[in-house]
Amino acid sequence: MTATVPPTPPTPPVSPGDAISGPAASGRVELAHGHVPDDPRFANDDLLPVPVERRTWTTYNFAALWIGMAHNIPSWLLASGLVALGMDWKQAVFTIALANVIVLAPMLLTGHAGPKYGIPFPVLARASFGLRGANLPALIRAAVACAWFGIQTWIGGVGIFTLLGKIFGGWAGAAEIGGQPWTLWLCFVLFWALELAIIHRGMDTLRRFENWAAPFVLVGAVVLLVWVAAKAGGFGPLLDQPSALGWGADFWPVFFPSLMGMIAFWSTLSLNIPDFTRFGAGQRAQIRGQSLGLPTTMTFFALLSVFVTSGSQAVYGVALWDPVQLVARTDNVFGLVFGLVTVLIATVSVNIAANVVSPAYDLANLAPRFISFRTGALITGVLGVVIMPWKLTETPELYIFTWLGLVGGLLGTVAGILIADYWIIRRTVLDLADLYRPGGRYWYRSGWNWRAVVAFAAGGVLAVGGSHSAPGKGPFPADGLIPFLKPLADYGWAVGLASSLLLYVALTRRSTTRPVTPV
Repeated sequence: MTATVPPTPPTPPVSPGDAISGPAASGRVELAHGHVPDDPRFANDDLLPVPVERRTWTTYNFAALWIGMAHNIPSWLLASGLVALGMDWKQAVFTIALANVIVLAPMLLTGHAGPKYGIPFPVLARASFGLRGANLPALIRAAVACAWFGIQTWIGGVGIFTLLGKIFGGWAGAAEIGGQPWTLWLCFVLFWALELAIIHRGMDTLRRFENWAAPFVLVGAVVLLVWVAAKAGGFGPLLDQPSALGWGADFWPVFFPSLMGMIAFWSTLSLNIPDFTRFGAGQRAQIRGQSLGLPTTMTFFALLSVFVTSGSQAVYGVALWDPVQLVARTDNVFGLVFGLVTVLIATVSVNIAANVVSPAYDLANLAPRFISFRTGALITGVLGVVIMPWKLTETPELYIFTWLGLVGGLLGTVAGILIADYWIIRRTVLDLADLYRPGGRYWYRSGWNWRAVVAFAAGGVLAVGGSHSAPGKGPFPADGLIPFLKPLADYGWAVGLASSLLLYVALTRRSTTRPVTPV
């Protein structure tokens, strides 16, 4: 049968036979048999909608995905970065918890299109940016993911190097290549190859990996807590340390940019979460799974990091925020091996899910005829190494204020446009076939929707135009790139999302969108 959902005014009606609705209770839509788009410029097997019978991910699958992604070394180090900026542990955990409750909202809003239409993020972006214009947000998201992939892979390689060096000894004294021991480069390359081997096997392999990786890593973190508590005979003085900022005038200038940085940590997934929810059995599965998996897990993990670090201070006389360095202090071979496996699984779990899946789809969207999901994943792996982004984590200021702040501002701008188009303009109703069809309602002008581009440019300038750095601690001028926008820089993600959303709605409602003949 044809689609029973009314089209979004004032766009033309859905072409008969192009799409069919699933069971009334599910609200899921798929392409009708015999109406699969085959234009190689805009479609390949990886970008086409997932058939309803293959949308099988349950609440547990989504919760496990988030548990697996949240339990990683950079997540563990978030609290330490905030404490290094002067917060006490309660302020740090509160900041992280609030940020993840806030970022959950756009995550659920953009994730809605996945179970309903079975489409990935770059295809969803075609509805607002146009069939060609969707490459703009897709490539921005891909570039961010490549940088994160490099960061996570390097961290994982260093973790393996440290723990294997403790087991076998002598690794740190190996001959150096490029300023690092060749054994470290070996760990890095082997870890990189393992990640690409897993993702090469496809999304079903990823789902199965996350299902067992999530509880394993959670158990590993709890074991680390119990071990430290037993050695410490309780927890150290860290929990009693007062805030260097208090709750007054010194706290808020650090809190708000830190909050935006914590939001930015997962703002990448708030865009491309349809890459995963497209496999969902329904809206209830993705809503419950994400709500159970993200804010609770991140808050719990932040608490674990604080408690374990406190215990390390009591045992060793120094606060060891890096779990790899803490595990390396033990002389128990079993403990070292268990820690090594836990670090490996935790890092692989987040990296292939958060930082390879999205750019693989994004790059496939750029040239579907030549780039498949697997080819995009390989390109991501290469770029993630070439750009050497691990330097971004050298200081808390550079990591939280510069890297996360800048990324959050730009990605918040894209999220605002996606939410405005899908929820406010179209009321969640899309013409599924036209998302792949030149000349359809999402073709706009030569494949570009100028309204989305203008909203992105304006929102991006407002969000990151005032970016500034303390003298000697970052790449931006102290007065900001655009001085009069400096007051907005501390709220980059929120400013980008709100401004682009409002501007896109205003521009769209002033004109009627009609299909244009392709050129």
